Amino acid sequence: MNIRDLTKTVEYKFSKETLELSEFVKNKKNRFIDRLESLEDIINLEVGDTSLLRAKSMERDYDIRQLYLKTEGDNPTGTQKDRIAFAQVYDAMRRKYNTISLATCGNYGSAVSYAASLANIKCKVYIPESYHTVRIKEMEDFGSEIIRFKGTYEDNVIESSQLAKENKWYDANPGGANTPLQIQAYSEIAYEIYDQLRDAPKICAVPISNGTLLAGIYRGFVTLYKRGKTSRIPFMLGASSVGKNPIVYSFNKGLSQCVDLKPESIKETVMNEPLVNWHSFDGEEALYAIRQSGGSAYNVNDQEMKITAKYLMAKESKNILPASTAGLIGLLKQHEQLSFAPDRYVAILTAKNTK
Repeated sequence: MNIRDLTKTVEYKFSKETLELSEFVKNKKNRFIDRLESLEDIINLEVGDTSLLRAKSMERDYDIRQLYLKTEGDNPTGTQKDRIAFAQVYDAMRRKYNTISLATCGNYGSAVSYAASLANIKCKVYIPESYHTVRIKEMEDFGSEIIRFKGTYEDNVIESSQLAKENKWYDANPGGANTPLQIQAYSEIAYEIYDQLRDAPKICAVPISNGTLLAGIYRGFVTLYKRGKTSRIPFMLGASSVGKNPIVYSFNKGLSQCVDLKPESIKETVMNEPLVNWHSFDGEEALYAIRQSGGSAYNVNDQEMKITAKYLMAKESKNILPASTAGLIGLLKQHEQLSFAPDRYVAILTAKNTK
């Protein structure tokens, strides 16, 4: 089955300062420590500090107070993936790797390609043969090499990780040695939420696929709580496509571990593709976060994602990729069941619907 995602190419506009810093980073005549510092400056300029705004129209229509939307589409390539992409490119440069490699179905490949191009690090991107995304053009424009493998996304992760090990490339795939770094990069989202709210929300709702994002946000809130910055750790709510995510399945079955689904049972669509998998590479960490926080997990369907994305465009002026609304939909479902008391509730919108 051939899958084409809903994303479109993005026209990148680099600031003059970012371009100047990139040229400095690429110039090996400069001191290595100064080059690293310049790459860190690029990260501070380009990544994070995404908007957190109250969704007042949604509050009125759904009778919920107070609902905040954290829009990760504000990142340079339009998704939360930029956070871990830049963190790993920085780590690869610090450890003096010349090549970084990863498997992707689209967004992550663009993010790593973008970050690697600014640091002059070679990038190899592995994409399943059955997936078709116009973001390949972006990856190639950034100088990445595209390699096609047969099989599922999960098969591509395993194969590309093995090749990285054999060739001594930096492996930017999920579920490997760099998972702690990825989780730390995503924990910044919790710190940004705290910076604005000055406390943790009651619930933080997140779309989940591999589970790294939810696990990272949870870890950030745990750190804040243990440092006495917040009065609580939020309930972590994860949501994904109906019957197509191991984390949601395992939680709702009351299983002690995150179990794989049957690959043949996974039916991908252009709508749910960013969410579905038969193996969640950081599923254990995400399942732990949901359980430890007293959270919950929900299934959402394509129609709900499509309707919610249209609503956000019409009522909140947010052009969001439908799959990125999964966490918000899960939050609204729980509100319908429990009728939330007035408090602070945050939903992470992971990607914009690029034009």
